[in-house]
Amino acid sequence: MNKAIYIATSEADSGKSIVALGLMSMLLGKTAKVGYFRPIIDDVTKGGHDNHIQTIISHFQLDIDPNDAFACTRKEFISKRNKGKEGEIFDTIIEKYKALEEKNDFVLVEGSDFSGEGSAIELDANIEIAKNLGIPAIIVSSGVDKTLDDFTEGLHLAYDSFKEKEVEVLAVIANKVQEANIEIAKKELEANLPADVFVSVIPLIAQLKNPTVKEIADAIDAKILFGEEHINNQTDSFTVGAMQLRNYLTHLKNDNLIITPGDRADIILGALQANISSNYPSVAGIVLTGGIIPEEPIVKLIEGLSQIIPILSVKQGTFGTANKIGSVRSHMYADNKQKIIKSINTFEKYVELEQLTEKLVAFKNDGLTPRMFQYNLVKRAKTERKHIVLPEGSDDRIITAAARLVETDIVDLTVLGEYDKIAEAIARLGLNVDIEKLNIVNPIDSEHYEDFAETLFKIREKKGMTIDMAMDLMADVSYFGTMMVHKGLADGMVSGAAHTTQHTILPALQFVKTKPGVSVVSSIFFMCLDDRVSVFGDCAINPNPNSEQLAEIAISSADSSINFGMDPKIAMLSYSSGSSGKGADVDIVRRATEIVKEKRPDLKVEGPIQYDAAVDSTVGKSKLPDSEVAGQANVLIFPDLNTGNNTYKAVQRETGALAIGPMLQGLNKPVNDLSRGCTIDDIFNTVILTAIQAQGI
Repeated sequence: MNKAIYIATSEADSGKSIVALGLMSMLLGKTAKVGYFRPIIDDVTKGGHDNHIQTIISHFQLDIDPNDAFACTRKEFISKRNKGKEGEIFDTIIEKYKALEEKNDFVLVEGSDFSGEGSAIELDANIEIAKNLGIPAIIVSSGVDKTLDDFTEGLHLAYDSFKEKEVEVLAVIANKVQEANIEIAKKELEANLPADVFVSVIPLIAQLKNPTVKEIADAIDAKILFGEEHINNQTDSFTVGAMQLRNYLTHLKNDNLIITPGDRADIILGALQANISSNYPSVAGIVLTGGIIPEEPIVKLIEGLSQIIPILSVKQGTFGTANKIGSVRSHMYADNKQKIIKSINTFEKYVELEQLTEKLVAFKNDGLTPRMFQYNLVKRAKTERKHIVLPEGSDDRIITAAARLVETDIVDLTVLGEYDKIAEAIARLGLNVDIEKLNIVNPIDSEHYEDFAETLFKIREKKGMTIDMAMDLMADVSYFGTMMVHKGLADGMVSGAAHTTQHTILPALQFVKTKPGVSVVSSIFFMCLDDRVSVFGDCAINPNPNSEQLAEIAISSADSSINFGMDPKIAMLSYSSGSSGKGADVDIVRRATEIVKEKRPDLKVEGPIQYDAAVDSTVGKSKLPDSEVAGQANVLIFPDLNTGNNTYKAVQRETGALAIGPMLQGLNKPVNDLSRGCTIDDIFNTVILTAIQAQGI
């Protein structure tokens, strides 16, 4: 079975980072552990790390020491090569690669980036490395400034070069092709390459091509005076501010970087004003030249602005600075999440992932790792787009998570709150999001407000509800959001970041109600441990369930696990295993287990059983040797809320496990409750869970 793939380029600036990011994202959803390796890296400062390695390890949270992810620097390679000692380099490369291969199910190897070296030398080096490692290759090439014939012939020559050295080429990826030419390029490449070579074409994406302000600041050795929090602003063009302001404003373009002498207060203040004016394009940043810092009154004025774009200072003159900026190439940085996410989304959009996976390796993995689980969540959510309402638009975490959800384009969103306040929060947080995609709704200003109140009144009239009470309640974001779900204007709701569990769930119990045959609403957490995913229930809702309720929680939890791609093996937890224990508490668990077996003979269930016997194969075999659940349980049902809540928190804190949830079960439509201490990741993951739940309704 193939255990690695080598990403090679036939030239400089091919954009292979997008392929590395896309492949890593895809592979982590298919197998348990994926390693990342760069045989040769560009020279780095002492104590520093290669940017490619830092980006991949940081974004995907790989458990790899950066020093283990490369073999040598460019300087070391050239020195050895010039001395005829290339063999020593290859020995090191093989040794370090094999160490990663032993620890991982698959290794993604990214070839060299020899800036300053000829493309032929780079290509030969990559071919020799791939050959010595004994792994197949993917060739990436750029279509910028090439005719179709030149592009096709160049890729074919690169393919032939690998084949001549007996390196198998599984795929070629044409990158940075004009979108209108995608089909033409693909057809031509397929006609000129063997039929068994996978061919894909990715268009030129402006957001990935152009440098950020940070990249420019690094390249020109600039000092950041203001707006460091927006240093990852994307630039689309740059202009020199040398004319009078009234004339210069007509030359502004969207995401423009302005270059001007540091004493041009008129240009500086005019640019800042233009950036917040609806009549002018947004400004990416300002570069002040000549080593001149604005005078104190101007600095004081800038410091008092609510929104400040990056303002940089360089010692060099305007002409020299403009020339330097014009030659800056865009790179991928670990802290530029927007560009990374854009790269992954672009790769997934234009590359046929399943076909490429089949070409890479036939994965056979019985376990469900956290990475696979999270990858599959996102992939599943994208298969059937759902609309989720987030009632707590006044919470910065909600707005930040919503911006990330918009960026990844997984769900449609409605955010409840006041438009102006949410817009202010977006600007204050430095979020790059199209506010219109958040569909901001203020309940009392909504066209649905009176209809919602009337519906609530009719549902609760027999419980003493009056129309005035209904009007008051419907001004509450939890009631309004839940009614959106009830009326079908949203597919699900996620709340609780700023409200109690009762505040979130009560409206759902009043008019969304439980599914037929379900008498108890319960919750589960997906506990993502190092090597597996387990379902914990109920850890958030029911304090002391009786046998019937406990059985219902177990069945609901098993069904939820099935819905999320798991094969449930249910452990009904207690302080005793098997028939040895006595007492009322263990009897409740024993009876609940019997009820589950009666109602759902298709489910694998064991109980009562202790936690260690449920999850540890050695203990499980010793205590319950004939059980098909003991030692391998993945759905763990706790006897009461006290045990469940404390256990999930203990596991989360002591092991560093990711706890996704709580996800509520049993309602007719999905409404999920967040912890008031939730993180942005918690919100993001819970929205995805809710969208998948809605797919099953």
